[in-house]
Amino acid sequence: MLGGKGANLAEMTRLGLPVPPGFTITTAACREYLRTGAEPATLGGEVSAHLAALEERMGRRLGRGAAPLLVSVRSGAAVSMPGMMETVLNVGLTDSSVHSLAAWAGDERFAWDSYRRLIQMFGATVLGVDSGLFEERLSRARRAAHAPTDAALPAAALRDLAGEFQELVRAEGRRAFPQEPREQLDLAVRAVFDSWQGERARLYRRQERIPDDLGTAVTVCAMVFGNLGPDSGTGVAFTRDPATGQRGIYGDYLQNAQGEDVVAGVRNTVPLSELARLDPASHAELRRITAVLENHYRDLCDVEFTIERGRLWMLQTRVGKRTAAAAFRIACQLLDEGLIDEREALRRVTGGQLARLLFPRFDEEAAPAPLARGIGASPGAAVGAAVFDSATAAQWAEAGRAVILVRRETSPDDLGGMLAARGILTSRGGKTSHAAVVARGMGTPCVCGAEALEVDAANRRLTTAGGGVVREGEVISVDGGTGRVYRGEVPVVPSEVMEYFERAGQAAGAGSAGRAAASRAPQAAAPGAGAGAGAGAGAGELVAAVHRLMGIADRVRRLDVRANADTAQDAARARRFGARGIGLARTEHMFLGERRPLVERLILAETEAERREVLRELLPLQRADFTGLFEAMDGLPVTVRLLDPPLHEFLPDLTDLSVRVALRGAREAGHAGSAGEGAGAGDAGGAGDAAGRADARLLAAVRRLHEQNPMLGLRGVRLGLVVPGLFAMQVRAVAEAAADRALAGGTPLPEIMIPLVGTVRELELVRAEAEETVAGVARARGLALRIPIGTMIELPRAALTAGRVATAADFFSFGTNDLTQTVWGFSRDDVEAGFFATYLEKGVFQVSPFETIDVEGVGALVETAARAGRAARGDLKLGVCGEHGGDPDSVRFFHRVGLDYVSCSPFRVPVARLEAGRAAAGA
Repeated sequence: MLGGKGANLAEMTRLGLPVPPGFTITTAACREYLRTGAEPATLGGEVSAHLAALEERMGRRLGRGAAPLLVSVRSGAAVSMPGMMETVLNVGLTDSSVHSLAAWAGDERFAWDSYRRLIQMFGATVLGVDSGLFEERLSRARRAAHAPTDAALPAAALRDLAGEFQELVRAEGRRAFPQEPREQLDLAVRAVFDSWQGERARLYRRQERIPDDLGTAVTVCAMVFGNLGPDSGTGVAFTRDPATGQRGIYGDYLQNAQGEDVVAGVRNTVPLSELARLDPASHAELRRITAVLENHYRDLCDVEFTIERGRLWMLQTRVGKRTAAAAFRIACQLLDEGLIDEREALRRVTGGQLARLLFPRFDEEAAPAPLARGIGASPGAAVGAAVFDSATAAQWAEAGRAVILVRRETSPDDLGGMLAARGILTSRGGKTSHAAVVARGMGTPCVCGAEALEVDAANRRLTTAGGGVVREGEVISVDGGTGRVYRGEVPVVPSEVMEYFERAGQAAGAGSAGRAAASRAPQAAAPGAGAGAGAGAGAGELVAAVHRLMGIADRVRRLDVRANADTAQDAARARRFGARGIGLARTEHMFLGERRPLVERLILAETEAERREVLRELLPLQRADFTGLFEAMDGLPVTVRLLDPPLHEFLPDLTDLSVRVALRGAREAGHAGSAGEGAGAGDAGGAGDAAGRADARLLAAVRRLHEQNPMLGLRGVRLGLVVPGLFAMQVRAVAEAAADRALAGGTPLPEIMIPLVGTVRELELVRAEAEETVAGVARARGLALRIPIGTMIELPRAALTAGRVATAADFFSFGTNDLTQTVWGFSRDDVEAGFFATYLEKGVFQVSPFETIDVEGVGALVETAARAGRAARGDLKLGVCGEHGGDPDSVRFFHRVGLDYVSCSPFRVPVARLEAGRAAAGA
């Protein structure tokens, strides 16, 4: 109701911390305004009552009297959206009250600085005047006054600037700047409401998956002034380093400034440690307050503060955004400090953050001398073409180019380019600037405050301190950890965390069936003395934190995590990453390459004998495939999906083959008159005739099998019923490989999965044949074979009749890729590149349903089928093997609906393990 800002200001007030008085307009008022286009009827009266109470408490009136009260009007959503909505400061100043403010403060410069700020912010935010026009005039005033910064402008220049700004508002905003303080307040409140629907706010919500219907609160707060001289200032502080997680207070401070100067990055700040020298008492009080806040919120806190003539005021606190590495370190630190327990520690990190830690980093030994060094604001290695405006960044990225967005400082209007860029570089600002905060939230590498670089956006270039020039389109590399900027492409090396998972899996003994089957402990070795060659203490601390939290996740999670793997190499890698089996081995991938001619022969077979011969040749090849998988996953389940795609996918393209046959026919017709010109020609013609006959037969088969919509045609279980012996050959290969492995002393745990079942009768027919085949192998090898047989639930009909299907199944595995296609009526290969961008932009989707499970549609079918299947068969095992098995949000959904395991690609296994633990911890 109060939004993050309003709620936390109220909480700080309750804690007795120094917060300027004020009041908050709730999100309910915003939602009503957005729904009807008008403020609630009672809002004006409520604001009047609260404003009167504020005036009485302060002993001053809004914009009137000898000591006029000024207020800030600030947005505040329930979910933090830094810089995405509007703020207006100094509301209440007018042509007359500016003089009263100057007299009250005894500082004419301060009063005119505050007034020009109000006109500038009000004009851009409320009246829609291009903010660049204000900046142009501000830059011109600095040049005229020979002032290096805004803070150096004298009172007379600021007074003239306020007049220029008013003329600009009248010309561009089509009205005069309002001289009634209450009108300023009401218009500012409405502008904050409107900013919820602004382009950058909508784009940010889509990126962060924040619901569109929350609305924003508006907090009206008495102004305190950091621009009252050298004993005043403003800053942002973090209770721990948001980039690394290191303990201690970190942040930026600006003397004689208002808060927007720090966040916008328009002036380069000094480190917060400098405040200890400038104002020791305020610094000590700030340290005390941040300790209170961190202990109260039990997390890294991000605070905004202002010092007004030596008095400290707290303007905001929130749980701070942090890098992925910092998130893992801080969670373990707070756990050690007793502020949180293990389950809360898991809730403090995410699978998305872990995924970012698996990315490579720059090879510093191979890197050239840096062009410049700035502040490492968001770690990671990024390489791309330098681009100097957001629109170009988005266009180039859309065309497939990697780009680095280069700006003096970013503003909320740059969000589109920031989302498109691989990395961000600014010449101004610090760790608390807009660029830094947003980049950390997105996990994008960012370097801020590279002062040695002069960014010339108009001429699309940057100039280095040594006079070198980098023009738009040239490749640069930015290291968001060290703050270094390089010309050209710098080589990358694997991340320490990725190397940890590789080493940990090897140390766990991937071939030990006993350990794998007996323990739920993490398959990970202790991190040891670092994270690989060249890893520093910071990397070792990070690896230790990842190791510790992965151990907790593995201990508490209920969901097992398997891998989608088709080769022994993929299976071994998945096991190193902690997979506890294979949830999907796609046998169609085993039919490609050198085996394609065998499949062609199978399709062209005209007699039962020919078909049996091809299947006989395929059998040992399939058996070898499964033997490798069973060895790599010894002691863990391996789910083998029988052949799924349409047979025509193994054949040449219809158009290409038709052209080949036609050209051959034309050549043969041209040579028809020379058939008797010698034996050599006759022999060659005979070979050509044989090839031509083979192509003609193949073309006839391709035409016979061609389907307008093959994904809804002859595939999956339908193949097993239509092509005699095909599934039996695959089942025999599974059974024989399992028997061979068992006789060699291993513990194979195969499972057979029948795809695309729509009715229980299909499953019963194939199951009967499979059980007969397995029994025959068991008799021939002289041992018992127990191979569970189940099905993929990937058709809506199968999900809706799951109770009946379960009577013939030992397990269900939800194929959510196909289930999403059939529920939505989408062809994935077409629609994602077609209209999905429009659907995302218009809010039809928050995220692609192929990326994150559609809970209301596809998810409802999964839940329905799981409930019905278990009701029919209590011991039915339930899993998922679509791409959603590695998506963090989807994993938590699968935990909630009671599945037994998820299966995903090997590289996503660590993410799925962590998210399964977080789901069990209540995330």
